[in-house]
Amino acid sequence: MNNAQLITSAQGLQDLADRLGEVPVVACDLEADSLHRYQEKVCLLQFSVPGFSALLDPLALPDLSPLAAMFANPAIRKVFHGADYDVRSLHRDFGLVISNLFDTMIASQFLGEAELGLAASLRKRFAVELDKRFQKADWSRRPLPPEMLGYAQEDTRYLIDFSEQLITELGAKGRLDWVLEECSFLERVRVVAREPGPFFLRFKGALRFDRRTLAVLEELLRFRDAEARRVDRPHFKVIGNETLAELARQRPARLDTACRIPGLTETMIHRYGQGLERAIRHGLALPEAKLPSFPIPPRFQRDPRQAARVKRLKEWRATKACQLALDPGLLANNALLEAMASLADGAPVEGVIPRCWQRQLFADELTTLLN
Repeated sequence: MNNAQLITSAQGLQDLADRLGEVPVVACDLEADSLHRYQEKVCLLQFSVPGFSALLDPLALPDLSPLAAMFANPAIRKVFHGADYDVRSLHRDFGLVISNLFDTMIASQFLGEAELGLAASLRKRFAVELDKRFQKADWSRRPLPPEMLGYAQEDTRYLIDFSEQLITELGAKGRLDWVLEECSFLERVRVVAREPGPFFLRFKGALRFDRRTLAVLEELLRFRDAEARRVDRPHFKVIGNETLAELARQRPARLDTACRIPGLTETMIHRYGQGLERAIRHGLALPEAKLPSFPIPPRFQRDPRQAARVKRLKEWRATKACQLALDPGLLANNALLEAMASLADGAPVEGVIPRCWQRQLFADELTTLLN
């Protein structure tokens, strides 16, 4: 179990797929390079079953279709911890669709656990200390050193035993069906392409900038994006947000005199100085009539009666969550409360509640409360 081999051959992949296809439960995890590349990708997959672990290199094997049947087989439970990112990434990079997923983080939430990280959970339940040195490592590097391979293997080694404990505890509380339904929703999450539009719309703090500063910031952000794409690095590893924001505010004509700008090093000035100066000039030269601005959202005036209903629902949620020892947002998020509060008088709330477990738990209670 401690000497998992790194699979890099097509035959090794097929052998792994055959082996995993014959077991009732598989622990799964993945590692990616989102902190090190412009376009993130899955760089390693980890699998564990009782008595056996394997590490799979998708950079050597970009076609993972032999695993598709295992992931889609509803008779095989796939155990992840915090599966949202994994589900999206496996579908984005390989077209893999998961059926019968069990997320140990979601299960822990529905048991009211205070600490949800895998390391904390394994420490509490198995007295195991995970080595998190490589949590932010570059998993696209090759060859991967033995210590990184060992780190990766540990993330799935205890997941099956962990999941079995959680299933038993959830069953005792009558909440196992709740978790299974949440996991079935999680199986369908997908990466959503960003809407086209100016970069500044997604830049934290830009809402406070005047229109000229926004114009300069937009040019700087376009320059950074082009450089990040060219060198295949994430934006923050090219130029940080704080540095770009200060450049947009100060708008220096020459960067060799702009030493007061945080994060702007001599190396960055040498590497990007001309491009940054050009971006600033373009932003300053933009005609007044073409200066960008944030879209003005439509004014929203909540009906006082609906506001009172939302307040009443939040009070109910706080009490109910306390009784169940659950996080209030897990029980019912704010969007659901708003939807229920907007229903017409006498309307049952079932129609706006998406989960069966929620409808069974509190639909009748809230229909009475609201009416």
